[in-house]
Amino acid sequence: MGSSGFSWKLKDHPKLAKGKTIAMIVLDGWGEAKPNQYNCIHVAETPTMDSLKNGAPDKWRLVKAHGKAVGLPTDDDMGNSEVGHNALGAGRIYAQGAKLVDSALDTGKIYDGEGFNYIKASFETGTLHLIGLLSDGGVHSRLNQLQLLLKGVSERGAKRIRVHVLTDGRDVLDGTSVAYVETLEEDLAKLREKGVDAQIASGGGRMYVTMDRYENDWEVVKRGWDAQVLGEAPYKFKSAVEAVKKLREIPKTSDQYLPPFVIVDDSGKSVGPIVDGDAVVTFNFRADRMSMVAQALEYEKFDKFDRVRFPKIRYAGMLQYDGELKLPNYYLVSPPEMERTSGEYLVHNGVRTFACSETVKFGHVTFFWNGNRSGYFNADMEEYVEIPSDSGITFNVKPKMKALQIGEKARDAILSGKFDQVRVNLPNSDMVGHTGDIDATVVACKAADEAVKMILDAIEQVGGIYVVTADHGNAEDMVKRNKKGEPLLDKNGNIQILTSHTLEPVPIAIGGPGLAAGVKFRKDVQNGGLANVAATVMNLHGFVAPDDYETTLIEVVDI
Repeated sequence: MGSSGFSWKLKDHPKLAKGKTIAMIVLDGWGEAKPNQYNCIHVAETPTMDSLKNGAPDKWRLVKAHGKAVGLPTDDDMGNSEVGHNALGAGRIYAQGAKLVDSALDTGKIYDGEGFNYIKASFETGTLHLIGLLSDGGVHSRLNQLQLLLKGVSERGAKRIRVHVLTDGRDVLDGTSVAYVETLEEDLAKLREKGVDAQIASGGGRMYVTMDRYENDWEVVKRGWDAQVLGEAPYKFKSAVEAVKKLREIPKTSDQYLPPFVIVDDSGKSVGPIVDGDAVVTFNFRADRMSMVAQALEYEKFDKFDRVRFPKIRYAGMLQYDGELKLPNYYLVSPPEMERTSGEYLVHNGVRTFACSETVKFGHVTFFWNGNRSGYFNADMEEYVEIPSDSGITFNVKPKMKALQIGEKARDAILSGKFDQVRVNLPNSDMVGHTGDIDATVVACKAADEAVKMILDAIEQVGGIYVVTADHGNAEDMVKRNKKGEPLLDKNGNIQILTSHTLEPVPIAIGGPGLAAGVKFRKDVQNGGLANVAATVMNLHGFVAPDDYETTLIEVVDI
């Protein structure tokens, strides 16, 4: 960058002063929807957020947090915490996971890179194993991408293929796993007709097998390892369709929490354990729930659980899940190159930064915010604090989670005077919303609101500024709906609970005693999205954002 005359120095804002402490609060899974009994944010007691919404009309607005506004292929694609925090931190819209993979598959570029050539070396004598979420939710993976990958690898020399499926029911409707498995079985049968030995080898539900994140519960990964690598699981079946149908009959079992199973042959032997000489691809494009299994597959030195054996394999991810850790070392599709994120700019311009959340969202206010980059930009200027999340329970059991502890950490950081920006993520409305427990989600939203109040009170004491927003919707609509918007009922007349994210916009509010009197939201950025927030925050720190950033949401009028 230096050779092109690049400078990290930001221009001073002509009207806004530097030196104000800014609280940057992200409410995870907090969208805006019509008030009704299934809108947990509406039902919950949230006086602080209500006061922001009902306060000065030019200090509160909605922004887009899904689809093209965050780099996803279409506006039918739900936003998620990863792309949301990427957009919030980068200040620009980057083509994201699904779109990157779509392009690589459409052009065939996926088969030209180092990653594919690396795994291809195992095709002649070994088995290609594909591990990932069997779903078309578009948040972690998409079924059509797996289908295209199966076609592509079989045309390029893969003679023996085993698929290890993880059932969804979180980003798509619960119960759809059977149809997805049936579709995949049809595709594999067609490959067998062409002489390719292709079949499903194991499976399990995404929240119980393999797809844990942020080292919350390594037992989840171990269950997957035992089934996928060792060929061992508590349930054995001759076919995956039978497995999913039978296991769903177990009381209180859903697609998300399907127990692990393996497919066996007539002699009772697993049809597809991962062994020396094989190749493995984890085909999810989203990083957070693949990073832990990637460590287990890649790292020779590993102490999180007893792997029993560590096969000598060629492993690649669909994407590289952690650019800083180079994990995995080989990948099929190059990630978006995010450079010059707002966090890096602000540190270069003297803004001392504090970031905090609990384990399940800590990576979002650090790694994803900073453009998929681990660690500090400048350890002398930044402090990141992770509060351990509850483990071994579902989040509806303790729906308050660590909201108040996060609020306390942020309050103390603000009052310390050591930091110019204090950034937090409050996970409650998203993580508890995902459980489908409406009553618990109401409690979760109230707890998050209490944490916001704690932080805003601290900002009041130091004469600072607050920015409160969200990364995507979730808790504002907890019921599945028909095309008319009416709640869907099951065969027993009960409402069908929605556990996924939504397509709703999210709020953004600004205020605080340090906010200059003439600052208000512009009227000419009607289609503003999360990527517009970075330039907005830079302005509030007293700087003009870089020219290629999405435009600021605020203006300063003379009063």
